[in-house]
Amino acid sequence: MAKYIFITGGVVSSLGKGLASAALGALLQARGYSVRLRKLDPYLNVDPGTMSPFEHGEVFVTDDGAETDLDLGHYERFTGVAASNTDSISSGRIYSTVLEKERRGDYLGRTIQVIPHVTDEIKEFLKINEADVDFMLCEIGGTVGDIEGLPFFEAIRQFGQDKPRGECIYVHLTLLPYITASGELKTKPTQHSVKELRSIGIAPDVLVCRSERPIPKKEREKLALFCNVRSDCVISAQDLKSIYEAPLAYHSEGLDKAVLEAFGISPTTQPNLKRWEDVYDCIFNAEGELKVAIVGKYTQLEDAYKSVAEALTHAGIANRVKVKISWVDAEAFDLIPAEPFLEGFDAILVPGGFGERGTEGMIKAARFARERDIPYLGICLGMQMAVVETSRNLANIKNAGSEEFDDKKKKNRFTYVVYHLKEWVQGNSKVKRKEHDDKGGTMRLGAYNAKLRAGSKVAQIYGNLLIEERHRHRYEVDIKFRNELEKLGLMFSGMSPDDLLPEIIELEDHPWFIGVQFHPELKSKPFNPHPLFSDFIKTTKMISRLV
Repeated sequence: MAKYIFITGGVVSSLGKGLASAALGALLQARGYSVRLRKLDPYLNVDPGTMSPFEHGEVFVTDDGAETDLDLGHYERFTGVAASNTDSISSGRIYSTVLEKERRGDYLGRTIQVIPHVTDEIKEFLKINEADVDFMLCEIGGTVGDIEGLPFFEAIRQFGQDKPRGECIYVHLTLLPYITASGELKTKPTQHSVKELRSIGIAPDVLVCRSERPIPKKEREKLALFCNVRSDCVISAQDLKSIYEAPLAYHSEGLDKAVLEAFGISPTTQPNLKRWEDVYDCIFNAEGELKVAIVGKYTQLEDAYKSVAEALTHAGIANRVKVKISWVDAEAFDLIPAEPFLEGFDAILVPGGFGERGTEGMIKAARFARERDIPYLGICLGMQMAVVETSRNLANIKNAGSEEFDDKKKKNRFTYVVYHLKEWVQGNSKVKRKEHDDKGGTMRLGAYNAKLRAGSKVAQIYGNLLIEERHRHRYEVDIKFRNELEKLGLMFSGMSPDDLLPEIIELEDHPWFIGVQFHPELKSKPFNPHPLFSDFIKTTKMISRLV
């Protein structure tokens, strides 16, 4: 039966609870334990799938088709454990489930209340698959004191009481601000945060304190005294140059030891951290630097492309080079030449997205890479815009475009080389969608197989003719243009098993020009980079050194 670690946050948001949870999971794995990580989000949205990237950042998609918080990406990247739809929940899903049960009559006419009905539903979620792992790490979104988070805090308090003594601990992440004028780390915000947590019945066992500099012994003892924790359970979490330092940094501060001792487990051996030492070495002893432009529409918020950026870092680790990412707003050159924005980069990547804004800039980026023999990787919308570009400029379909960009007022502006996907095969059944269906959870989501053409570049990269990748899209390249485009050198090198849906395109007469309908970045890890990203950077490295 799993032991539970609940990770909460205080003082301010965005302190890095997800990263701390992921790093702790990696450390427990390094000591030989099995782990699973979960995220409980207090927002009322059912899932992040319909939320703006500017509001929420990236949507991370699991193999079984769940649209989840980006923190689940951290969990996967650090532990290698594939997340599922049982690893993420929101208040919206909890309340929806409770109300559905009430309408079915499951509660036999009783008055429905936050306690016990909502909290019981949260506790049932926490128990899922608890017998499968040694440790279950559960991160509570938001900060202590948030009104919307109160049912979750009450649920984990009850959960700790329901379990036998010593089966649950609480880790609280806070901020120790440094006041330059006085030259002091201030402990009062953390004290107040812990006081707030204790007022709702939760006493933290371990404090993880974010700070700009080391915590002096005096302040550590002060925190231990006023927050009622042991001084060796006050863990310093300083700012890092790379997130992949976190497992090593937290271990040096004694986080994994403090957590195990809180469970009454005395560590007898040191963790095997060679994997993370190798990653550290590759990052900080890189042999050169490559400049890669990410040409997207949400570049003001880098978290919108979190997995893409991390996958490029992983590819840099695999090739022992530093990948310097520049965020280029595609909308900036929608109506003007792209050259001033794109010259000087070693490679170009166009990621996914929705809507017409910035797409003309993406099309220009694809053309720039094609004509100048610059390595190009197009993901989802990036692949679709590459097909639009070749259709316009090679196949002479001047009004080539996507059905997504036509609306009721601007109907039939384009010849649709990209159309609204209304049906597809999933397993042994056919999924059907209408244009005006609800948006949430209705896309082609999750892991699907694709077959690769023998002799193609992607077949060589994968070393296999059958692959499985994660998808998130409701628009698709139209197969009817395949023959025309292939005559011009745009190979449809990956297809769905039924040969109806294009999955991968590549330019035959180009050093490296590949577009994929799926999201390979979601499966990349620092110790196991995705082969597409790895080969993308490998080729870029080779070309840059030949120039």
